[in-house]
Amino acid sequence: MTDFDSTLRSLRVWDTDLPGFAPETAPAEPLPLFHDWFVAAARAGQTEPHTMSLATVDEDGRPDVRTVMLHGADERGWHFATHATSAKGRQLAARPEAALGFYWPVQGRQVRLRGRVVTGTAGEAYDDLHARSTGAVASALVGRQSEVLDSVEDLNRASRAAWERAQAEPGAHSPTWTLYVLQPSEVEFFQGDEQRRHLRLRYRLDEASGWVRELLWP
Repeated sequence: MTDFDSTLRSLRVWDTDLPGFAPETAPAEPLPLFHDWFVAAARAGQTEPHTMSLATVDEDGRPDVRTVMLHGADERGWHFATHATSAKGRQLAARPEAALGFYWPVQGRQVRLRGRVVTGTAGEAYDDLHARSTGAVASALVGRQSEVLDSVEDLNRASRAAWERAQAEPGAHSPTWTLYVLQPSEVEFFQGDEQRRHLRLRYRLDEASGWVRELLWP
């Protein structure tokens, strides 16, 4: 057995006390429950609870996934941002559907969403970028996300120039920086259980009746 195999088989899942979950008390819509679970995860010490997996599909129908940061969750949907010229930006332009996945192991919880993705306004993209750190602005000013990089020195040189510009011009902006909003048609809340009696509550949006709540077998 290799070190990888032995390490993999030695790992435990949810080596902590898990919270309870009563699906019958869940709100009629998914957003308030997401807000509650998010705050609970952060207060329980979950590292970076605002990171999430974003899955898209390219023009050939091949799936793609990466970790991005949540920028907001409100009545419009779940917000994230990137360059429109990046791989995910191009994929969303061609097929504006995506899935999001949150995993908060400190509480044995997951939240999964699927839905259509729309873009915010240019003003919203500007406000989104400039609400972030100087480093985030500098990274956006570098741009060229997903393009082939010839050398690390090219990256260092472009990054230094972007940092200098971000510090000298607080209002500097990247025209390709775009705010995206996923408008969910499905939201699933997963509560893990030590005895594997996991609880899964799915909210499904029905055009006629609004949000429908359904329990799923684990």
